[in-house]
Amino acid sequence: MTDPNGRPIVAELGRPETAEETWARKDAARTARRQHQTAFNLVIALIASLGIVLFLVAVVVRPDATVDRTVDYQQIAAKAHVGDATLAAPALPDGFSANRADFTDKTSDGVDVWTVGFLTPDKQYVGMQQGIGANDSWVANQLEQHPATGTRTLAGTKWTVYDRRAEGDDAENHAYSLVTTFGENTIVLSGTADDASFRTVATAVSKQLAG
Repeated sequence: MTDPNGRPIVAELGRPETAEETWARKDAARTARRQHQTAFNLVIALIASLGIVLFLVAVVVRPDATVDRTVDYQQIAAKAHVGDATLAAPALPDGFSANRADFTDKTSDGVDVWTVGFLTPDKQYVGMQQGIGANDSWVANQLEQHPATGTRTLAGTKWTVYDRRAEGDDAENHAYSLVTTFGENTIVLSGTADDASFRTVATAVSKQLAG
């Protein structure tokens, strides 16, 4: 309903709106629209943020189960191009596996290096590095410049021992090491495994390279 001048008559007032009342009514409507839009935008932003979080969780979080990274180190050794050298790829008992096997041509020490990471049946680690034409400097670098602590003979092969187990976690993957040489090949075994596992790996290496 409007008055003769076309102004709406407000039922509650029984008369036309004044200019101030019209402005106030429209301003209240604009404010309500802005508040509604702000709330809507906030909901959209929250949904988008939740989507990003879920995406990051899916990408970053890994399952508790151990990922199988087993590699066929014997096959990799057979296909490597290393000239006349024989790469150590010992046959180990069931329960042993490898999670790494690679050949590096001329490291910073100028030595060709064959590296295999062995996992023992109880999931401990024995890393094997074979330096072809290695020198004393290369050996010292692999052992972090630590001195030898003794020797032991396994399967007829004499190994130099570097026992750092007393250092605990500070020794990391060099808690125990064995070093020996077969001709031009220097073998360094280092890891966290027990004596029995080191004996198994060292004996297998000796059988292959000492022939």
